[in-house]
Amino acid sequence: QVQLVESGGNSVQAGGSLRLSCAASGYTYTDCMAWFRQAPGKEREGVASITGGSTHYADSVKGRFTISKDSAQNILYLQMNNLKPEDTAMYYCAADRYPVLCGAGSWSNPLHFAYWGQGTQVTVSS
Repeated sequence: QVQLVESGGNSVQAGGSLRLSCAASGYTYTDCMAWFRQAPGKEREGVASITGGSTHYADSVKGRFTISKDSAQNILYLQMNNLKPEDTAMYYCAADRYPVLCGAGSWSNPLHFAYWGQGTQVTVSS
């Protein structure tokens, strides 16, 4: 089993920055890791993924968000800059053992991920 614990969510004004963290423990089947988000009344959507040196981003966050991973500590990060009110959502960390799930055609499908954190809330005010 893999346990994922997110932190770093907060309330900020538009234009501000936040860094989310996701600490993984247990069996470290985390070759593919990703951030998803879900706003009230909306479906869960992929934000960014990382496997090895390969990353993918949703078009809505490209140039503003950066995903990274400290493999030694098994911590996933999401640096979010120039935040917008539409970024307001619960942010979830997800992981799975298969790097192929982080491929271009797969990473944004939440059904592909076996392990999930409990989420951390990000609220951006205008």
